Amino acid sequence: MNHEFWHDKWQKQQIGFHEPKANPLLLAHLKALDLAPSSKIFLPLCGKTLDIAWLLAQGFEVVGAELNKLAVCALFEEMHITPTISECGALTRYSAKGLDIYLGDIFALQATTLGPVAAIYDRAALIALPETMRRDYSKHIRNLTGTAKQLLITVEYDQSLQAGPPFNVSAAEVAKHYEPFYKLDTLAVQSIKGGLKGKCAANEHVWLLTPL
Repeated sequence: MNHEFWHDKWQKQQIGFHEPKANPLLLAHLKALDLAPSSKIFLPLCGKTLDIAWLLAQGFEVVGAELNKLAVCALFEEMHITPTISECGALTRYSAKGLDIYLGDIFALQATTLGPVAAIYDRAALIALPETMRRDYSKHIRNLTGTAKQLLITVEYDQSLQAGPPFNVSAAEVAKHYEPFYKLDTLAVQSIKGGLKGKCAANEHVWLLTPL
């Protein structure tokens, strides 16, 4: 899954993964993270998700990472915010009150640049990556955040019936990537109404990852 795949999706506005409102699973389960007011939450591969505006409205600080410039610009435009833009090594930082978005390859983002975060909210990052990249991604996220606690949403379906992304990520795979470092708790499992892209049955699995 190279960078051009995602740039092409955004250029053609083939962004069915973008939701028209804040994700209901976030609204229902954020409290499980037990975050203090004003805590900083990291959203990897955030796109222009409306989850960011919702989190800011709850009083949290948000830091995100996103590959595509169109997505980052649209995020700020749709929130009617003019960001401060600065170069940050291989990345570009878009900043506003309580919000920082790093534009570029997430693997170029370093812990010293990101700074401390209280938690990670991963709704669309792990499932956006092919199996060959997910091991490196999960390791990078742990190193980047000091194994911060996570609210993780995965999708489970028969991969032979539908090409990703989003990719099928089984409970066994989540355990393989995270169990040595986290206590894994299932918060919810629910079927996707109408199936995945209307083509096959699928479930969303909400995980709470608590560092050991």
